[in-house]
Amino acid sequence: MNRREAVQKITFLLGGTISAPLMAGIMGEQLNFGPSAEVSADQQALLAEVADVIIPTTGTPGAKAAGADKFITRIIKDCYALDDQKKFYAGLDGVDKLSKEVYGKDFISLNATQKNDVIKRTTTVDKPFFLQMKGLAVTGYFTSEIGATQALDYLPIPGRFEGSWPMPKGQKTWAL
Repeated sequence: MNRREAVQKITFLLGGTISAPLMAGIMGEQLNFGPSAEVSADQQALLAEVADVIIPTTGTPGAKAAGADKFITRIIKDCYALDDQKKFYAGLDGVDKLSKEVYGKDFISLNATQKNDVIKRTTTVDKPFFLQMKGLAVTGYFTSEIGATQALDYLPIPGRFEGSWPMPKGQKTWAL
């Protein structure tokens, strides 16, 4: 089974909870052949910071180190219609606007506690954006090399199946 087949089977197991554009993006497909929203360097940096708040660096590298922001930019550009792209980036700009309202600074200039607070506020102020951003960040992270090999356990050549096996303390979830 290759990676594409594994992602397809997981999606079917999840009951199709992954959106069609996200699924197409994971599969490397392109659904949008029309115009795309321009993404500024500031928006790209903001996207990386927001993703890094959702999946911060802990014992493993975070979303920024995994390049989740680049994954999100590609998925939004290749798999979402222009109106949906504009809605997503408006939500992203809303995070920065909320940051300026609450703390008087750009989101990127905030400390970790303030960034977490702004993202928590975003979950109520713009829940649809947050859920989309979270889904994209998590998918981008766990389909990256860092996410699949460092955050998850990776066994390139699995052994035989043993149904009754004592779980070692601290065992990570397995990568596909």
